[in-house]
Amino acid sequence: MAKCLLKVEGLCHYYKITGGLLGKPAYVKAVDGVDFEVMEGEVFGIVGESGCGKSTLGKTICKLIEPTAGRIVFGGEDITGMTQKQMREIRKNMQMVFQDPYASLNPRMSVRSIVAEPLQIHKLDKSREETDGEIIELLRMVGLDDYHAARYPHEFSGGQRQRIGIARAIAIRPKLIIADEPVSALDVSIQSQVLNLLSKLRRELKLTYIFIAHDLSVVEHISDRVGVMYLGNFVEVADKRDLYENAMHPYTQALLSAVPVPDPTVKKNRIILQGNIPSPLNAPKGCKFNTRCSKCMDICKEAPPAKKQVNEHHYVYCHLYD
Repeated sequence: MAKCLLKVEGLCHYYKITGGLLGKPAYVKAVDGVDFEVMEGEVFGIVGESGCGKSTLGKTICKLIEPTAGRIVFGGEDITGMTQKQMREIRKNMQMVFQDPYASLNPRMSVRSIVAEPLQIHKLDKSREETDGEIIELLRMVGLDDYHAARYPHEFSGGQRQRIGIARAIAIRPKLIIADEPVSALDVSIQSQVLNLLSKLRRELKLTYIFIAHDLSVVEHISDRVGVMYLGNFVEVADKRDLYENAMHPYTQALLSAVPVPDPTVKKNRIILQGNIPSPLNAPKGCKFNTRCSKCMDICKEAPPAKKQVNEHHYVYCHLYD
């Protein structure tokens, strides 16, 4: 049985906004009490609409931004209260691939310097010749040529830049990679190449991924388990097949109904959500989805739903199953 690599309990991150009503500070609850576990070697997908808190959750887990509340346990060690100096050692085993391949690479650094930087920070670089050999090996692993090491980010396409970002992330052989919408800025033809690359590296390096995306088809392709987020919380978490074949939360059902089917003879019953996603600055009371849910009951407007276990790997937050 796989060991638990990451455990998140009641994790919150609130952005403070000044100049609220009567000068009182207000808070955007971007991540608001999230619980989940990630096992060694699996790909845990996180999906949801833009603004639901997916990227903030990823950055909070690796402590690029500090949690407001909750616990983060990585490799059996509570890292919640660690300082940035203490986190440097932890980040040998926890790296991130960012969404925008154009903004995540320093334009003044060559590819060699970009990929070598993690080795230098963590004091894993050796002689110049050995470091250069390691960089060439990393570039080949992500599908780039040796001569690319001397070039600069502006000389590459978006897909190639994302490969450079992946090479930088795997340079120190981490256990966990948090991939924050790594293919959303790429052409569809390039997306599949990067997804296949991530799958190949997972097998070769025995990696664990948290894969953040808003495209359900992409998440289905690469993930083992999927968590569906809405306004800072998970509404449903399940094995990939179980979720796509037996979605239980009305929000998950609506998302899946919008996924295009390549067969024109198959007709799907589209579930149209009413209204827009509420502001996390003023989230609805009770279940946060109650303003858009066609199955909303009185209790949904009063109390947040508790976690309901459907089976060993499937749970849902919904009053329909009380």
